[in-house]
Amino acid sequence: MDENEKVAPRVTVGVDGSATGERALGWAAAEAERRGLPLQVVHALDMPLVMSIYAGPTRFPASEEISAQGRKILDRSEAHVHEHHPGLPVETVLAPEDPAKALLIRTSADDLLVTGSRGLGAARSALEASVSIRLAARAVCPVVVVPDAEGSVATSPRRIVVGVDGSEDSRNALRFALREAALAEGGSVVVVHSHLVSLPFDPAELPHGGWTPPEDLVDRWSQEMVADMLTRVQDEETEHVGVAVFRVNEDPATALIEAGAAADMIVVGSRGRGSVRGLLLGSVSQGVLRGATVPVVVLPRAAGRRR
Repeated sequence: MDENEKVAPRVTVGVDGSATGERALGWAAAEAERRGLPLQVVHALDMPLVMSIYAGPTRFPASEEISAQGRKILDRSEAHVHEHHPGLPVETVLAPEDPAKALLIRTSADDLLVTGSRGLGAARSALEASVSIRLAARAVCPVVVVPDAEGSVATSPRRIVVGVDGSEDSRNALRFALREAALAEGGSVVVVHSHLVSLPFDPAELPHGGWTPPEDLVDRWSQEMVADMLTRVQDEETEHVGVAVFRVNEDPATALIEAGAAADMIVVGSRGRGSVRGLLLGSVSQGVLRGATVPVVVLPRAAGRRR
């Protein structure tokens, strides 16, 4: 999508006919209706690239059978949306590209992009979440990854967990979480900050050396940091949202997954203070995406600035 092209905001979701894709579709449709936005449903054919001496890399054209199967998935998806959300505007797209690219080039900064944690053509292996991770790392808008888990998924998030670490990315995530909670009646936000201190030696040996970690100092810094972040991001739109703060001394991803088990949504920044420059996605975000049982929103830095 041309970055200079102005397109009205919408919710975009990828479908592939799998159960996970159907769950993502249901969540996306409900969210589009809640926000008053149209829904764009994309099915990627994932046609292979063919190298040409004269034209360069081009997509191999889809056969009539492949196109017909893709259209059938889209028609079924559209019918499902109209059945449950009769007044929701729906546009369907049959895309020749691979799943991640098909969604990335059809979204803009004001959109919301929704995908399942599995499916979308990804192999069932250690790389099965690679599509959702690639989307979360490269999208210019918030990306919602709906889990591949049994049980109901809340389509009107009321209790939202967000991870913060003092970074710009986590500040944007906190702002997004507060505004999402403000959309729901009785919405609330649980702010989680892990102040786990990594040491270059075995902490069990510390008492023998006459030194103990300054836990009170770390906890006080954590308290002040979270309070400062809330002061910076809360406004008239979100001041009525109930906020609870959990400061924990454990792995950040584990803390967020545990807190999110009783929530409707988890929100994280795409990268935090501990990210290594050059990684596609921060390790905490990846850990949450792989372990969460509720929808996870990954907020890219550019999206946070715009919002």
